[in-house]
Amino acid sequence: MSSAPPTRTAEEPAPDRDAQDPAAPRGLAGSVRALADGRTTSTALVTTALARIEASQGTLNAFRELRAEAALAEAAEADRRLAAGERLPLLGVPVAVKDDTDVAGMPTHFGCAGQRAAAGADSEAVRRLRAAGAVIVGKTNSCELGQWPFTEGAAFGATRNPWHTGHTPGGSSGGSAAAVAAGLVPAALGSDGAGSIRIPAAWTHLVGIKPQRGRISVHPHSDAFQGLTVNGPLARTVEDAALLLDAVAGPHTEDPHRPPPVDTSAAARRDPGRLRIALAWRPPLTLTGAAPHRDVRRAVTATAEALARLGHHVEEARPRYGLIGLGFVPRATAGIAELAALHPEPALLDARTRSALRTGTRLGGRVVRAARAREVHQHRRIGALFHRGPGGAGFDVLLTPTTAAPPPRIGRFDGLSAWRTDVAMTEACPYAWPWNVLGWPGVNVPAGFTPDGLPVGAQLLGPSRSEERLVSLAAQLEADRRWQDHRPPPLG
Repeated sequence: MSSAPPTRTAEEPAPDRDAQDPAAPRGLAGSVRALADGRTTSTALVTTALARIEASQGTLNAFRELRAEAALAEAAEADRRLAAGERLPLLGVPVAVKDDTDVAGMPTHFGCAGQRAAAGADSEAVRRLRAAGAVIVGKTNSCELGQWPFTEGAAFGATRNPWHTGHTPGGSSGGSAAAVAAGLVPAALGSDGAGSIRIPAAWTHLVGIKPQRGRISVHPHSDAFQGLTVNGPLARTVEDAALLLDAVAGPHTEDPHRPPPVDTSAAARRDPGRLRIALAWRPPLTLTGAAPHRDVRRAVTATAEALARLGHHVEEARPRYGLIGLGFVPRATAGIAELAALHPEPALLDARTRSALRTGTRLGGRVVRAARAREVHQHRRIGALFHRGPGGAGFDVLLTPTTAAPPPRIGRFDGLSAWRTDVAMTEACPYAWPWNVLGWPGVNVPAGFTPDGLPVGAQLLGPSRSEERLVSLAAQLEADRRWQDHRPPPLG
């Protein structure tokens, strides 16, 4: 396939192929409705998804493992249940999960080379997916232990962006993002420890939700990456992302974080009201001098203008991030060290992973405990942006770029040292990670395209447990900007 950039832009939308091509992939909610109405079958949807995955694998390389035989058997069973009148939120719909998530009978490679034993049980998120009736077709690629905003590695090669296969879809949930953007599956689960849902969502023109810490269980981990990492959905529309989030939300009995339930699907149907929105261009201190690329700034400015046109008050502001990086680095490297230490063949790990393992081991213990103890202070300091009392700015939502740069080319990070990789990825992605330190929710929304047709995104960020407000605002913005009408060029 040629890697020449597509010629259409966000201002020149492509026709929605769903209306023209009966075989075009439906979204998640559309698939649920078509199954309930008898306009399709689970067997047809799963068969089509598997065929699309196989046909695209040589180009996109979105999947690490497929479970074709089991998925087709589960689809047949779903068809029997649907014919008997049973209805569940996702009954019979094919979905994918990122390969950091345990699926019984499949290895969890998490981007690493070498052999792994098959998981003996489903993770809690997968258990809930199955309980909602979803058919899991396979596991999507991730970079090694989820460390980087690109999905490339010696274990599986490079996962490519369906908008332009010479570029990365982002990471670390790049396989999930590529699979959804290309229409291989209606939606997929990812995980986000420093932007790993929001960054690939931005670079593939998707909605990606990083929920509140604890909203979706990370069990069998009790507190993944020292509380930084959460699971969340990637989808083409807010409705689809909310549906997937609601289907998998809820704690395992051993989970330490248990936010009260939300109904994001209902929120997606509500008017958000008139909100005060802070627009922040300056990222937290990273010592890289990162600033938004002109195409990113243009796209996020257009998003801010759309929000103002919809009746919201939008005002530039500067969140008081402080030295929040001191709370991130020890927790992130300790999380890598904990997972890397469990690898059965450590010599197969990337040299940069082994460097992070050494750093995380040195910074473990008291340094990590001190970093986590600072979170309460960070909540107060940054939360003043949302506080309506004395000393607070009284904003409802924070709008920032999701990334500072458009999607890099495949191979951009090859051969770099651990330090140079960290600097390069921080320059490209300085905006997302603070919300992982805080544990608060954020939503990437598509913001537009570069002149070469590469997607970029904007973040809607909120205080603790504000998913419903963010989803409601994202849905209003989607109805206005119609980003779901844009599709990547056909593969082949």
